[in-house]
Amino acid sequence: MSKVLLIDDEQKLRQLVGRIIGIEGEGFTVLEAESLKQATAVLTREDIDVVICDVKLPDGSGLDFIPTIKKLCPFSEIILFTAFGNIPDGVFAIKSGAFDYLTKGDDNLKIVPLLHRAAEKVALAKRVAVLEAKTIKKYAFDAVVGQSPAIQQAITLAKKVAPLETSVLLLGETGTGKEVFANAIHYESPRQQKSFVAINCSAFSRDLLESELFGYRAGAFTGAKADKKGLIEEADKGTLFLDEIGEMAIDLQAKLLRLLESGEYLKIGDTRPSKVNIRVIAATNRVLEEEIEKGTFRADLYYRLATFRLALPPLRERMEDIPAIAQIFAQRFGLKIGRREMTLSTEFIAALKQYSWKGNIRELKNCIERSVIVAEDTRLTIQDLPQEIMQQRPDGAATFALAAVERAHIQKVWTLTRGNKTETARLLEIGLSTLYRKLEEYGLR
Repeated sequence: MSKVLLIDDEQKLRQLVGRIIGIEGEGFTVLEAESLKQATAVLTREDIDVVICDVKLPDGSGLDFIPTIKKLCPFSEIILFTAFGNIPDGVFAIKSGAFDYLTKGDDNLKIVPLLHRAAEKVALAKRVAVLEAKTIKKYAFDAVVGQSPAIQQAITLAKKVAPLETSVLLLGETGTGKEVFANAIHYESPRQQKSFVAINCSAFSRDLLESELFGYRAGAFTGAKADKKGLIEEADKGTLFLDEIGEMAIDLQAKLLRLLESGEYLKIGDTRPSKVNIRVIAATNRVLEEEIEKGTFRADLYYRLATFRLALPPLRERMEDIPAIAQIFAQRFGLKIGRREMTLSTEFIAALKQYSWKGNIRELKNCIERSVIVAEDTRLTIQDLPQEIMQQRPDGAATFALAAVERAHIQKVWTLTRGNKTETARLLEIGLSTLYRKLEEYGLR
């Protein structure tokens, strides 16, 4: 139910308006105040949706009171009452932040429809705010799972740099979560309401990367029939994330350096520079100091990007975080195929913690997705793990019982033949009756 605060020093008018709202405007709770002082007290303790306020009050102006209303109830909308309505007053009221204005005595029939429109706008603004809060939570540091000292130290450092305008260089092996950290830094910065634009520099050829990043003017090259906005322009006032920065061609590095130093860049085919206000976060799994020595990466760009370097730990250095990460992935993929409350057996977790995880979190994610797909129920066991994980310790030694390895191999061949029992038995070089027994024993039928 929407709450309406009626501010007017005339008691009869408050009663009249309150009666109109109460009779015709179902869904409204009406509170009253006869002065700005009383109104401030109400706004402090109540979440008011719509304020109907007289322009002239004993202790001040309703127009001057608008900033106070917005400060105490940011989502509220304000309708001003004037004794003598005119167009200039109305324009001034709306420019000052009012939703609309009414003339006392003349616009009584307009009150309820206007209240409904104002209340709908407030309700929409509140829903948007909730969604934005959920988005921020999804992409901010809450999205980083783990309590190990290594990851907590990285989070602490990232939180320190997030509110600043400083460029950040994220270092780490493939799959360690560099884009997750880039997102978190953006969503915990003053730029969180603006765009986060990401591009993988290794996914494009040199020319295509230039046009994607910088954009171009019509006629700049064959096929350029119209102007194209680049990702740099899309990220204006927001954050540009350059993943795999070490793969960028060295001549494009020079253009990026100019952008970082001056905020200016040239679109392809343009003669006049464009200007933007962006924050750049870059990431790489290469050792850029070595690339500088090879001549494939500019030293001046490196030092510009590396104002704040943040190294993310590989998964093998934070093994204690694996159970929590694996559980989240299991729940996520379980829900996708209609299984709720996925659980992990003790042996399953132990096996995950014995593996080397060269692909880090990305490899773990793929492993859990595959395990959820092949699992017979909502509990993951070592029989659901891929063969390479069942057989390998970090040192390469065999880890599990022969039965587990045999099940995994049968599963692999069974999948290869798409469930053709005769062909599966032939490839395994066993009898068909033996295959039936094995399928039954391992629950693969």
